[in-house]
Amino acid sequence: MAGKAWRWWSGAALAAWACCSAAAVPADEAEFRALYRELVEINTTRSAGDCTRAAEAMRARLRAAGLPEADMQVLAPPDRPRDGALIALLRGREPALKPVLLLAHIDVVEARREDWERDPFTLVEEDGWFYARGAADDKAMAAVLTDSLIRYRRAGHVPRRGLKLALTCGEETPDVFNGVKWLLQAHPQALDAEFAVNEGAGGELDDQGRALALQVQAGEKVYQDFELATSDIGGHSSRPTHSNPIVRLSAALLRLDAYRFPIALNPVTRGYFEAQARLSPPAVAADMRAVLADPKDEAAAGRLWDVNPGWNSMLRTTCAITQTTGGHAPNALPQQARANVNCRILPGVPVPSVRDEIARVLADERISVSARGEPGMATTMPPLNDRVLGPVREVAASLWPGVAVVPTMATGATDGRFLNAAGIPTYGMTGAFHDARGSGAHGLNERIRVKSLLDSRRFLYEVVRRYGELP
Repeated sequence: MAGKAWRWWSGAALAAWACCSAAAVPADEAEFRALYRELVEINTTRSAGDCTRAAEAMRARLRAAGLPEADMQVLAPPDRPRDGALIALLRGREPALKPVLLLAHIDVVEARREDWERDPFTLVEEDGWFYARGAADDKAMAAVLTDSLIRYRRAGHVPRRGLKLALTCGEETPDVFNGVKWLLQAHPQALDAEFAVNEGAGGELDDQGRALALQVQAGEKVYQDFELATSDIGGHSSRPTHSNPIVRLSAALLRLDAYRFPIALNPVTRGYFEAQARLSPPAVAADMRAVLADPKDEAAAGRLWDVNPGWNSMLRTTCAITQTTGGHAPNALPQQARANVNCRILPGVPVPSVRDEIARVLADERISVSARGEPGMATTMPPLNDRVLGPVREVAASLWPGVAVVPTMATGATDGRFLNAAGIPTYGMTGAFHDARGSGAHGLNERIRVKSLLDSRRFLYEVVRRYGELP
């Protein structure tokens, strides 16, 4: 139903619509849509949500499909009963082989109803899109992976190596609690696997809505906040001095904002720009080849940044000024000024070296630079070999003939950083294609194309099935 009018239908009309819609689509797709709706509409925000309730709901669906109770568990810290994670195993024919881990987080970012066009905790299908908080990040993948296990079980499929589903909590609020980190510490066997399939990469559509490039993520940047601080004795604002902390910090922040960390490519990002150069307009492709050359062309990198800020983030370590505070009264000279600088650091670059470089660029000994929070977790780049990419290429060619499979590195942060650090190679792949506007994840009116969600369901079902047969 186009437009917004459907939201005002009566309960009877909605029931009739659901009946007719179920008849119009295959039964297994209708069941998937119901599973997806149930998961999305369970509030799993940090403030008021309950991941354990969502985990139990998905366990109930797996139980109904015949997965033995002994092969499922919901795990939560005793002091955080609402932060539960579901671990479910479809056993393989060869128990000695480690399983493939299917990871998705079921917690979501906060959303205020008054800010959204629609109720963020009611799944709305409108004009070919699903709208809701978590519709894309990451309940789409959580629903697809749960559905895949259900379908394998009902079909009587027994993979060579086991397929282990992990629906976890706390990915969006790791400073409070992170389920993957806790499981690795408290229940390491729960996540033990040969390798993991995770969120972190989707697909790109051209301006006509056609599939252009399918991304596979291997590795991600390291997250680290730094606090910059400076102080003075202050005084009455009628008697300005030459030592105003706000002014001093502001001048230093301008220097930091103008600074560019050097371009540094790794095998994944080099492969990404090589592939993108074959897909991009001539001028953009020329700039991509210029940043691949030696020496690197900073002017070309600047033009790429203007086209897509994400490209600049893949080329180098970046540090963004995200918060500032200073002063204590409108009629007093400030006694202190502080700023938060959020850095996304390339894999292999030591966090202390970035701190030292920030201090050098600030060029003011009266400004301290200190790491905030837990130290950024350094991880290795998992290998992108034919064992991983072969099944992706096979399935992509059957679903989207001619689509390019492109390696990529996440410039944000996923739970993959914990798994990679624990020695479990983790790869981001969803098969969900987005237009240039994206999904709006973390923002207002989060969305995913209905077609993209259903394509992701087909893609992951087939790719994971192939992974389950690996020796």
